[in-house]
Amino acid sequence: MANRRSTARDLAQIAIFAALIAALGLPGTITVGSTGVPITLQSLGIMLTGGILGARKGFLAVAVFLLLTSAGLPLLAGGRGGIGIWTGASAGYLVGWLVGVVVIGLLTARILPRYPLWQGILINFVGGVLVVYAFGVAWGGIRTGFAAALTGSFVFLPGDILKSVVAALVIKQVHRSIPGLIEGVSSANPPAPPAQKVSN
Repeated sequence: MANRRSTARDLAQIAIFAALIAALGLPGTITVGSTGVPITLQSLGIMLTGGILGARKGFLAVAVFLLLTSAGLPLLAGGRGGIGIWTGASAGYLVGWLVGVVVIGLLTARILPRYPLWQGILINFVGGVLVVYAFGVAWGGIRTGFAAALTGSFVFLPGDILKSVVAALVIKQVHRSIPGLIEGVSSANPPAPPAQKVSN
């Protein structure tokens, strides 16, 4: 019975965060420069998903979102959907989401339950920006040339740095309020080391 409840809870969390990523696409997109890759809030959803659910459930949430989108649901920002998303300019970034959410989840688990804010920001930047950019630039380089793809990605940096900070603030508060969301992480703060006796 406990296993059923745990499975049902996990499935609910995966569905909720897949829906969150979709909802963050509702404000639409802004396309800057010649890369053709839109700026959206959905990358914030990737950071939140990995940081709150962890690597396994985070990966499944993003995979569900991408499967539904590939099936034709217009869940990507700007109402995009269908199998054609994997041939467009942003296809590399979508693959990067799957890898980035795992990186964020694994690294976040290592700093819980305390979750120092600066480490959370750094983790979100590494997984949600550097990893995602690596895949996005690689795909863009195949299409338009690596120099153009790399320089074109710089326009995203200020917004993504801000998203890393916002996500860390939210993730810290969520884990403080609802400990134990990531499997294998203790919900209690580790005990302080014993005080050493001072010899005379």
